[in-house]
Amino acid sequence: MSTITSEGRWITEPLAEGMVRQWRLDDVIWEGRTAFQHVVIGKTAQGVSLFCDDDRQSTEFSQLTYHEALMVPGLLLADKVDRVLVVGSSEGVVCHMAVAAGATRVDHVDIDEECVRACARHLPYGYTPEEVDAAVAGDGPIKLHLTDGWQFLVDAVAAGEKYDIVLVDLPDEREEFAQHNRLYEAEFLRMARSVLAPGGVVICQAGCQTMWRNTTLIRSWQRFGEVFDTVAYYGSDEHEWAYLFGRADSVADPTGKMVEALPSCGYRPETIDAEALRGNTVPPFLVRTA
Repeated sequence: MSTITSEGRWITEPLAEGMVRQWRLDDVIWEGRTAFQHVVIGKTAQGVSLFCDDDRQSTEFSQLTYHEALMVPGLLLADKVDRVLVVGSSEGVVCHMAVAAGATRVDHVDIDEECVRACARHLPYGYTPEEVDAAVAGDGPIKLHLTDGWQFLVDAVAAGEKYDIVLVDLPDEREEFAQHNRLYEAEFLRMARSVLAPGGVVICQAGCQTMWRNTTLIRSWQRFGEVFDTVAYYGSDEHEWAYLFGRADSVADPTGKMVEALPSCGYRPETIDAEALRGNTVPPFLVRTA
């Protein structure tokens, strides 16, 4: 929902029951209703920012912190990074990170072509329009599939495809019906596990760690525990989101493995170091004890 006041236009972002956050739009760069969502790209106090159905997805100011917390622990936990599957994440930032880390093939699946192309045209991070065109054509290591993530994974399972990393980055799971909710469910996670190469990792944006907004995170933690033999947690210390990482095999010390792999990672993070990995990989008490 957006409102107009004497100070300008505001987007009201729902957070939890009885809680919202307001973003002042100093300029609307692009706005449209795609086949799947209402998208606004505008200038806020955090720079150029992306909103989908009133939810802030990324901002120029904080997107690197968000995307590195999502991607880097998984890069470090995986035994190798050659073939990567990304579902969602319209901006394309994590696909760039995967290639920098050594991936020779990145299958990027996003159902909303109009949103992907708007992001490429107007966001100062992620894909450029030329990169989107090349990825759609399969010219280079990134192949962009403008289709449904669920069906893509069904087909990948049937074809016997294998990936070192499967990353799922979607808007937060909704209490009400939303077409992306099914990509949070255990059935989808089991399909993702089944396409993992040996030593591979499934990565999910798993929700918010604050006690007033942790319902999605608790559900995701429980589902990961049902599906994977190893579950690792990373909660950003400078952002409001938490992420889960699952392996089909047993890893005795996931954090230790991440720290050990950090110096040799082909992608060099700017917002994560060994101390961050050690300090941010313990799930909150309410999550661990749910």
